[in-house]
Amino acid sequence: MRDQLYINGEWVSPDLGGYLDVIDPATEQAFARVAASTEEDIDHAVRAARRAFDNGWSQTSGAERGQWLDALADELEHAQPALAELEVRDNGKPLPEAQWDVGDAIGCFRYYAGLARELDQRQDQPLALPDARFRCRIRHEAIGVAGQIIPWNYPLLMAAWKVAPALAAGATVVLKPSELTPLTALELAAAADRIGLPAGVLNVVTGLGQDAGSPLTEHPGVDKLAFTGSVPTGAKIMAAAARDIKNISLELGGKSAFIVFDDADVEAAVEWILFGIFWNQGQVCSATSRLLVQETIASRLIERLVEETRKITIGSGMEPGVLLGPLVSQGQHEKVLGFIDQGLASGARLLTGGRRPAHLERGYFIEPAIFDEPALNSILWREEVFGPVLCVKRFKTEEQALQMANASRFGLAAAVMSADLARTARVANQLRAGIVWVNCSQPTFVEAPWGGMKHSGIGRELGEWGLHNYLEVKQVTEYISEEPWGWYLK
Repeated sequence: MRDQLYINGEWVSPDLGGYLDVIDPATEQAFARVAASTEEDIDHAVRAARRAFDNGWSQTSGAERGQWLDALADELEHAQPALAELEVRDNGKPLPEAQWDVGDAIGCFRYYAGLARELDQRQDQPLALPDARFRCRIRHEAIGVAGQIIPWNYPLLMAAWKVAPALAAGATVVLKPSELTPLTALELAAAADRIGLPAGVLNVVTGLGQDAGSPLTEHPGVDKLAFTGSVPTGAKIMAAAARDIKNISLELGGKSAFIVFDDADVEAAVEWILFGIFWNQGQVCSATSRLLVQETIASRLIERLVEETRKITIGSGMEPGVLLGPLVSQGQHEKVLGFIDQGLASGARLLTGGRRPAHLERGYFIEPAIFDEPALNSILWREEVFGPVLCVKRFKTEEQALQMANASRFGLAAAVMSADLARTARVANQLRAGIVWVNCSQPTFVEAPWGGMKHSGIGRELGEWGLHNYLEVKQVTEYISEEPWGWYLK
């Protein structure tokens, strides 16, 4: 475990000598400490990233950068079992989920290695012009220094989503992981160090949001800000970026709807509903936390849903068979319990869960909860809980389902289930969300764009769209005629 910052290709102690404990959410005990960076450390990191960008990294070929990304993927792959276990201790998620996440992170680096190579082929493409006296070519050039702030729910995977496309594009990076789950981001830095990634290309700074995150967003040497997290923090970052006209991409919260029509397979629906809200303890921005069920099958589906929810094994993420680990922190545990209390106070009926499991006296555990018919204006229905809490409401018609699903300030994701594929296509096209799943919930592929509408964010990650986040487009237009222009000099 590392208790230093990674800046300019070196492990360094924080300027002011501060440190933070890292808590295992299953035991509530500190098991590591990390450096608490401040404005001084952030300045060192940004300056290092700028030197690396100006002194060669931005001029490397896509093929060269692809080799570096593949080398990073290889290093992570060699350490995959240890990284997954570290993720469990840091975040609390069950080990199979952590193993899946680490594998996806490795795949993300390999994918962007391929896109980096493709950039070479796209560079300086000619653009046809209507005037034969001119010739134009289009260049794609790295945006500069990227400040990246990632959340705690998928620590290594979110780092990969940000770092891989930035490096592929030729940008340099200052990465700030969540203070709750910083350890695998530091291991990513260690992997970069082992392969000899040029100094300053990747810098990893740990610390609190107000002490490290804010100075990063406000630093004049940062060209691009990429953030995944809450809407309030995203709004602050957007305001800070506006002062320097920084390029931004924001992946924010969600309150995603899952529409189930009466011709859907009930058992398949139950499986996808459970996965859509209880995977990763419900700490998923795209979690389909609002369930809309057509009233003719509502009783049967809800009965099966409650029955299967009560069977979910809760415990430490390292225990075999566990499907629901602890929430990430005491603060998150208290927040989710607060939502449950407000739901009960508002008159919503709690069908199951919502309490500490009787067999677990320690750790930030909570039984998965299902609420029936919360009011449309209740905080439980409107706001992101970010925990294992599902709200169910009934609908009569397709039009009503769409109205209820779209009546949200969020627009990250949505899902629809029906045997009628014409209907699912019609509904998918009308849902105001950046991601729509048909007859499933939550599958995520590095090739497909990820991001939302409305308060769920700005821009898209993953796929070629993620790469474009870190590229500027330049036109180079030449006058190639031997005839004089002849505007002023006739």
